[in-house]
Amino acid sequence: MDEQQSPFPQPTAAQPTDQDGTATVTALVGVTLVQATAGESVLIPMVARNEMELGMANMLEVVEGIETGKLQNDLRIIGSIYVLRMAFFSRKDSGIVNMADVKGKRVPAGYSAMRTLDKNTQAMLATAGLTLNDVKPVMVPNVLRGGDDFISGANDMFMFSFGGPKVREADATVGGVRAVKVGDSADGLEASRKIFPYGYFTDIRPIPAYVGVSEPMKAYSMDYILFTNSKMKDETVAKIIDTMANNKADMVAVAPAMNDFSIDTMYRKHNMTYHPGALKYFQDKKIEAKVY
Repeated sequence: MDEQQSPFPQPTAAQPTDQDGTATVTALVGVTLVQATAGESVLIPMVARNEMELGMANMLEVVEGIETGKLQNDLRIIGSIYVLRMAFFSRKDSGIVNMADVKGKRVPAGYSAMRTLDKNTQAMLATAGLTLNDVKPVMVPNVLRGGDDFISGANDMFMFSFGGPKVREADATVGGVRAVKVGDSADGLEASRKIFPYGYFTDIRPIPAYVGVSEPMKAYSMDYILFTNSKMKDETVAKIIDTMANNKADMVAVAPAMNDFSIDTMYRKHNMTYHPGALKYFQDKKIEAKVY
């Protein structure tokens, strides 16, 4: 998966900036940072093999890498560090306002170069009681192609993260886009969790960065995870967490997404293995694991 094809922030070797805040933390704690030019599916096994000491990826990619055993099992979770919010975006004048309106419409699917994203599509459809059988799937390799097809008229909507550059491009090209509202009921969440158990809803409101959001609404969301491997020393992991807890302003200054970071929500309940250094830190600070 090429780094440019991801809807999620990815560090690259050529970038002097710190989009995700990882470089800020590693510079402070003395960990060697090797920034990959590929996406999460390449990054995760690199960290597992100790070719990189730290990595971050969306929850779905990490679950696929650890719980399903498709990637190496030597990863160790440090914690959840910020929230990824995503949606389908439709033309503002299309009449597609709620997820239920998606029925019978052309929806990008498949994601041959980003396989885990198909679960995102299915989970969001499930919030309105829909499956891929209720829409007209249009196969795409990645989210950028889905956005391009939307702009050209081949799709009725496309999936992207809130604030993503493709959303702004589509908005300017087609005369306005709208974030499609998920079915944000308890039943909708329960249905989505049959597809992916760690998704949840968050509140968003209109801000300049969120193109397509004209009123307060719920967003389908998941955690972004910071992880390492079993070879990292316990004291190094504890120092990383403590540095993040004490330097949030520095992280936010270079990576606004880190505004979501809270030490109180870093420790979450799931079936993946935490690094013992992280567990000791949470225990010492009396931080209990939060449920999704």
